[in-house]
This record gives sequence, structure tokens and C-alpha cells, in this order.
Amino acid sequence: MQQKSKKLTALALILVFTLPVILAKLALDNEWFNKGSTNKGQLLNPIIEAGDLFLVEGEEPHWRLTYVIPNDCDLACENAIFSISQVRTAVGREMDRVDAVFIVTENSDLKAVKNLEENDFGKLLKSDANNVNNLFKETGNNGIFIVDTLGNVILKFNSTLDREQAIMDSRDILADLRKLLKLSRIG
Repeated sequence: MQQKSKKLTALALILVFTLPVILAKLALDNEWFNKGSTNKGQLLNPIIEAGDLFLVEGEEPHWRLTYVIPNDCDLACENAIFSISQVRTAVGREMDRVDAVFIVTENSDLKAVKNLEENDFGKLLKSDANNVNNLFKETGNNGIFIVDTLGNVILKFNSTLDREQAIMDSRDILADLRKLLKLSRIG
């Protein structure tokens, strides 16, 4: 009787320690829950290495909210510009670590460029349209991008025509940017 009790105790101990491992393995293999992705924007894979475009020698590294000004600045373009300016302001005391950068090509809407210059929404970065198109050939340049301190384009957020949706998207951009700023000691 005592021998049987020892065997049951040993079996119970083995079961207590192995059952959670087996259940965890089953949960992972069968995708019973959402995997741990917390970013709201589209993580670019592979990232776009754009250091030549964004890095200026002697300038401190900063995080960048970037938008390419299109040929015709429609409502989606206006919403993107508004979102970038609002997000940059909303980071608060971390604002000195974040730049708003608008890429302007020879084809960009002149009215939008003039508006950006007059209202000082951010830095204007002039570039050749072919270079910009080649840089963003995999993802398209029709969205708001987060660029890290090394000049790598890492996240994309789609622009939208709907103003209310643009405001909601701004919250997502802000959430991702705050996480990046919290995790980064650079910039």
C-alpha cells in the first residue's frame, strides 16, 4: 500500500510539472492566442535603409516622422501633415528628440510646400523624385513613416481621406513613437 502511494505521489509530481509545458506547447502550435505584437503601424520587413537621405553630418540623431509630399496634395495629404504636426506636439517633453520631415521633390504640390514653409510644420527635405521612388519602391511612399536615429525607415502608417480616421491613426502613431522613444536612449 505504501509503495502504491509513493508511485502515485511521484506520478502526480511529474504531471504537475509537465502538464503546463505540454499545454503551452499546444497553445503555441495551434495559435490559441494572438502573438505578442504591440506596434500599431506596419513594421517594414526589410527596413528601408535611407541614411544617405536623412543623416546630415554634424547633426544630432533624431527620430523622424516623415511624409513624402505628393504631386497633388489632396485631403489625405492634408490629414497626414496635420497628423504629423499633432503627434510631434503630443510627445511633449520628448519633442526635442523628434523631427517632422517632409520630403519634397520637383513634382510635389507647390501649394502644399508653400503652406509647409509658411506654417513651419517641420523640416523640408528636398530630393530627386527618382531617388524617392526607388527608396520606397517596395512599400509605396503614400503614408506616414517613422524613421529611426540611424536613418532607417521602420514603420509605415497609411494616410486616409477621412479626418476622424486620421485623428484615430494619429493616436496609433503616437503610441508607437512613445514606445520607441522609451526604449531608445539615442536621439
